[in-house]
Amino acid sequence: MSKPNSINTSAAVDLVTTLMAIPGKSGHEREVAEAITTRLRKAGVPSKAIRHDTANSRSPAGGEVGNLIVKLPGTIRAPRRLLMAHIDTVPLCVGCQPVRRGELIESRDASTALGGDDRAGACVVLTSVLEILKQDLPHPPLTLFFPVQEEIGLYGARFVSLSRLGKPAMGFNWDGGAPGLAVVGATGDYSIDVVIDGIASHAGGHPEDGVSAIAVASLAIADLTENGWHGLIEKGRNRGTSNVGIINAGDATNVVTPQLTLKAEARSHDPRFRKRIVAEFKKAFQRAARNVRNSARKTARIHFDAQLKYEAFMLSENEPCVQTALSAVESVGLEPGVRISNGGLDANWMVAHGIPTVTLGCGQQDIHTVNESLHVESYLQACRIGLQLATASD
Repeated sequence: MSKPNSINTSAAVDLVTTLMAIPGKSGHEREVAEAITTRLRKAGVPSKAIRHDTANSRSPAGGEVGNLIVKLPGTIRAPRRLLMAHIDTVPLCVGCQPVRRGELIESRDASTALGGDDRAGACVVLTSVLEILKQDLPHPPLTLFFPVQEEIGLYGARFVSLSRLGKPAMGFNWDGGAPGLAVVGATGDYSIDVVIDGIASHAGGHPEDGVSAIAVASLAIADLTENGWHGLIEKGRNRGTSNVGIINAGDATNVVTPQLTLKAEARSHDPRFRKRIVAEFKKAFQRAARNVRNSARKTARIHFDAQLKYEAFMLSENEPCVQTALSAVESVGLEPGVRISNGGLDANWMVAHGIPTVTLGCGQQDIHTVNESLHVESYLQACRIGLQLATASD
C-alpha cells in the first residue's frame, strides 16, 4: 500500500470536539446528520449525492431520521469501498461538554459520558473525505454510511436500504478500541422478553390466594444463576453470556404482584449454543411457575418470546477487506492485529447483507460511562488509516 497522505490534525480534533457536543441519542440523530451534511456540502459534495434512507420507518424504535448515505464517484477505476460509523450515542452522553486535557478529550460535565462512541468514528469517515476533497486526492468510488440507532439494536445497519449503498466490494467500520486492531468477528445476540401473569390478592389479608409474579421471576433467575446459565456461561467447550437487564413489576406492597415483564439477552459466537441458552431460560421460568402455587393450587402463566437481534460472523484473515485494513494500519506505522468481539457491531449486519466489513478502533476509552475519554493520538491515527483506506486502490 502507498505512503499515507497527511491530515490536518488540528481540523480533525476540532471536528470531533464539535460533533461530540451535539446531542444525538438513539432515535434523535437529526442534528448530528445535519452537521455532517453541512460540512460535506461546504466541501463541494453535491446535494444529490447526500441522501437519507427510511430505516427509521422500519425500525421498531421509529426515530427522527434514517441513515445518512453519501455516494461519491471514483477518480480511479477500482471496486467501490464503504466507510461507515454510527452517529447515535447512549443517553448518558446528552449534555456533554468536550474539553481537551493533555492527551485526552473528556467531558467537562462529570455527570455525562463523552460521546466518543461513536462520534470519533463518524469523524474518521468525515475527515477522510474532507481531506480527499481539499487535497484533490485520487480515490476509488466511495460510499459513506452513517447508521442511526446502533446503540439500541443495530437497527440502522439492519434496516438500511441496500440499493442506496451502490454495491461496495468491501466495508470499513469505525467503532471502539485501538486503531491498529481489526475486528474480524463478533458474537450473535438473542433478545428475550418474558411476561409472567400471576394472581393478585391482598398481601396482608389473604396472601395465600395470590401467585406472586415477582416470586416466580426470582426463582427463575436464581435457578439460572445456580446452574451457570446467567452471566458468563462456560459449558465444556461452549461459551456464551446472558443477562437479565430490565424488570418491571408491582405498584403497591400490599398487593401480591399479579404481573411482571422482564427483558434479557443471550449471546454466543455459536448459534446452536446461543439457542441452548435461550432454551434454558425458558425452562427456568416454566419450572419456577410450576413451583409457586396459591392455596387453590393455581400457578402463574409464562409468556416467553425470543428474537434474533443479530447473527455472529467471522471473516477469514485472508479476506481482501481484512488484508487491506491490516496493510493500512501498517502503512501509518502501527503494528496490525486482529481480534474477535463479544459485543455486537454494525458490521454484523453488513456481513449478513453480503458486504465483508472490518471494524477498526478510533481511541474511545471507558465508553458508556461518565469516565469516557478519547485518546487524541489514537483518534488521529484512525483518521490517517481512514484516509489511506479511502484513497488506496489495492
